[in-house]
Amino acid sequence: MPKGKKRNTNDNPAPSTGKLIAQGAVLIALCVLLLFVVYQHATYDPAEGPVAESPGGLIDPDAPEVSVAPATPSPTPEPTPVPTPEPFEPHAVDSTQPSNYIEYTNIQVDGTTLAEGEEYEDDTGIYMGDPEEYAQIPGVVTFRGDNLRSGAAYGTANMSSKGFGNYWTHTTGSLFAPDGNYWSGNGWTGQPLIAEWPLETRQIMTSMHDWAREQETLVEVVYPSMDGYVYFLELETGKETRDPLYMGYTFKGTGTLDPRGYPLLYIGSGYNSTLGSSHVFIISLIDNTVLYEFGGSDETFALRSWPMYDAAPLIDSDTDKLIWAGENGILYIITLGTEYDEEAGTISVNPTRTVKWRYMSTRNSIGSYWLGFEASPIIWQGYIFLADNGGNLMCLDLDTLELVWVQDILDDSNCTPVLDFEDGHPYLYLSTSFHLGWCSWTTATIPVWKIDAETGEIVWQHDYTCYSADGLSGGAQSSMALGTGSLDNLVYLSMARYPTGEGGTLLALDKETGEEVWTKNTQVYSWSTPTCVYDQDGNGYVIYCTLGQYMYLFDGQTGEQYAAMNCGGKFEASPAVFNNWIVVGHRNGAIWGVELT
Repeated sequence: MPKGKKRNTNDNPAPSTGKLIAQGAVLIALCVLLLFVVYQHATYDPAEGPVAESPGGLIDPDAPEVSVAPATPSPTPEPTPVPTPEPFEPHAVDSTQPSNYIEYTNIQVDGTTLAEGEEYEDDTGIYMGDPEEYAQIPGVVTFRGDNLRSGAAYGTANMSSKGFGNYWTHTTGSLFAPDGNYWSGNGWTGQPLIAEWPLETRQIMTSMHDWAREQETLVEVVYPSMDGYVYFLELETGKETRDPLYMGYTFKGTGTLDPRGYPLLYIGSGYNSTLGSSHVFIISLIDNTVLYEFGGSDETFALRSWPMYDAAPLIDSDTDKLIWAGENGILYIITLGTEYDEEAGTISVNPTRTVKWRYMSTRNSIGSYWLGFEASPIIWQGYIFLADNGGNLMCLDLDTLELVWVQDILDDSNCTPVLDFEDGHPYLYLSTSFHLGWCSWTTATIPVWKIDAETGEIVWQHDYTCYSADGLSGGAQSSMALGTGSLDNLVYLSMARYPTGEGGTLLALDKETGEEVWTKNTQVYSWSTPTCVYDQDGNGYVIYCTLGQYMYLFDGQTGEQYAAMNCGGKFEASPAVFNNWIVVGHRNGAIWGVELT
């Protein structure tokens, strides 16, 4: 029947007596089945469920039990369609006026700095919508997946035993920096990238091994590491799909694959190398050659001489623009001039326009805080949200490069926010770190916030008293993880050095109130971002890795522990998931691929 058309009650004849009897029998049977299901549910005790042992190690004997908040958790919601977002009209209120926190901003276009009062307008406009539309290739193509940083899992897991099964490992190495710093394995944020390349695209990838190019389907893990290499591995076996690409720079952040499915990899170094100053590389995945580089110590527009690029960039497919936030305090907007001819097997990048935006905050101007961005930015419609190293959360209009609002987040944020919608209205969830000496030399209050993305106002705030250490900060070093579907009422975060100096806590917080629904304490803290995965029935789980060498699997709604696996190394990096396979590397020289069963 066409949508909106009323049914005519005379369209169908009255049912026969035989049909009525049959329908009654069916109804009675359904009622009996329903009573049985209700009885089973009422008598089921989650504590009696099995906890799976895993091939890499037994259940962590030192991990305390899950702590569940006294209040009964809200019931698992039925999946519902996402409401249509309401018109987004961001604006400041008195408490979030940019002038409260930002002293000045500057814009440079193709090397020319605009004069004070000179207006800027983007030449094409940048607009990013629903996260499901961000990538045109199956996989996890950037840190936390998309433009809203919604999550690092693609697809669903076919799970029956709720545990860890087969696994593979791949060895990584180490690298010394010019100042003697030692970098090994995969560190913070260190999330792998995963892509299911079409056969036609693989046919032109001369850097790929023949067997991988010709295989009917191939899901490839692309993993820049701190030992100076980029590794390329088959998802389910860990077999090398290409020779490792040696770049000679430490990559501790997360790279980005081009969301258009173009064979391009964008990676930013996190530390200086014996080869030169840290900077950004754009690499062709056809032949693994560097197509373009920018940034570094010779960036004269920077107000902070710290040329590191841990934040993961985003690419606007419609305008061919790369948006990258650096720790030097510059937001880069580069029109790439990409030319891709799959039939000819060629790709090139020849930037036609480079725009740079910088700022000076009131804290930075007196020298007590830092400029720049380690947390990865969010873009919604024509606006970018940036959590910086100096205690500012900013909303910036990408069309005019004017600040819309700024919220005080107290300290250096290594926590990438996540943007979510409730009844069509956008909200941000985030937290911050605790650097010794900025707020305290002992303990400090670290808040977790829900913030109205339209005005920057705080909706709720919950505080945690954290410890810290010099160079190994406490507080929120992981990023926010957003529950969806059956976990739609929750957000997750790892709080480091809480409640003890070496311990950590995984928090499951109610989106509406911020109250704890459940928590999981571990004796060693975590900087790794928790990752939500869902099985074929829509049940939600949380994968959680710690510096205590363990990977855990929890029920996302209750916190029940299903499995734990000792992977023999300290996890700082965050996992990515493709269907049944988890991939994550640790500091002790190994990338792990673990199957969910």
